[in-house]
Amino acid sequence: MGPHLDLVASDTRVPTKVDFVVIGGGIIGAAAALHLVEAGHSVVLCEKGQVAGEQSSRNWGWCRQAGRDEREVPLIVESLRLWRGMAETVGADVGFRQHGTLFVAETAEEEASFEAWARMARPQGVDAEILTGARLREVTRDAPLRQRLGLFVASDGRAEPQLAVPAIVRAARAKGLTVLAPCAVNGVERSAGRVDAVLTEHGRIACSGVLVAAGAWSSAFGRSLGLRLPQLKVLGSVFRTSAVEGGPEASIWIDKIGVRKRLDGGYTIADSSTYDAPLTPDSLRFLREFAPMLRQQGRGIRPHIALQSFRETLAPRSYTGARMLDPRPRAGDGEALLRKAAGFFPALGGARILQRWAGYIDVTPDAIPYIDRIETDPDVVVATGFSGHGFGIGPGAGRLAAEVLTGRPTMVGTEDYAIPRFSDLSRIKLGTAV
Repeated sequence: MGPHLDLVASDTRVPTKVDFVVIGGGIIGAAAALHLVEAGHSVVLCEKGQVAGEQSSRNWGWCRQAGRDEREVPLIVESLRLWRGMAETVGADVGFRQHGTLFVAETAEEEASFEAWARMARPQGVDAEILTGARLREVTRDAPLRQRLGLFVASDGRAEPQLAVPAIVRAARAKGLTVLAPCAVNGVERSAGRVDAVLTEHGRIACSGVLVAAGAWSSAFGRSLGLRLPQLKVLGSVFRTSAVEGGPEASIWIDKIGVRKRLDGGYTIADSSTYDAPLTPDSLRFLREFAPMLRQQGRGIRPHIALQSFRETLAPRSYTGARMLDPRPRAGDGEALLRKAAGFFPALGGARILQRWAGYIDVTPDAIPYIDRIETDPDVVVATGFSGHGFGIGPGAGRLAAEVLTGRPTMVGTEDYAIPRFSDLSRIKLGTAV
């Protein structure tokens, strides 16, 4: 099972009419719903399973600018601003703490790429530092490192996924949001070429616009709208340790593992070297778009036959057939990762694995999200494909999606997040590997 969640109860009344319907109760849908109700709109959030039940509560909890693709930097800068005020905004502690993010270089090539990244990010307001010597030892708590250089962003932070999304949804509800969960949306009704309503399992809701922020389910739901949305599911496993003293405060990526201190004093650890990708009909459907990524990162993505392969092959239209994706974590990884992490940070040698879980990450062919209107349905906006970067960037991405949906001026440009950008495969620019 996934991590322990701060549960959000469903409303019992289904409105007959609202301004907007948000499909998906993860970080993007929650943040968008909050911005919409704050702007005075009536909104329903429909989640077919449990609010934050999938990847929005199963991620690493990093809120980072460090290592972002250049196309995401303006959006993550805005997101960090929102994260810093999130507790005040929602009236609850979401676990956000600003202790920085450090990426430690393993090779001369990585050292050069980190230095180039810092030069790109500084003019955009990111406090990127290249650490060596005593400064690197300070941030790593005198870890016995063989590596000599790191990329550090002190204004980065961390938050608790299991607390954050429920708190955002509750804050939006206090301002008028209606939450329906579990409540699957089965389709969109149109009249005269415009969205007229959504059809849910609990009844029809008239509306003038829809935001699809359904994470790993978005591509399947898009097919019901006639939308071809290249996106695949990639599984990542995460492990939670017991509390220890003396470990690093910064979130650190080193030798392909991620280590992040938790609010409870333990650590979230994960492996970033290999991700499992279940072979499904979408694997063939979108092979053309994903071929460049597979050629570059093929050894890090492990296609395999899994239970999800059979589910999607035997029931290809089962958008509502399974309430939540709850895959098993990779067996045996937790203890091995903890031993590896303790080799860098001896304080973790006294920790033990308390919990393990996995989640399906919604990945696009260039690891950059979609935040765009559907050309054939301009009243429908899609915000998905965050490729494992969605939690940290969620507050800003939700605000941007809300701005696109309402037609307001957007805080950043949206060209890089356009849905049709893969029509010319020669123009695919892969996102950063970190």
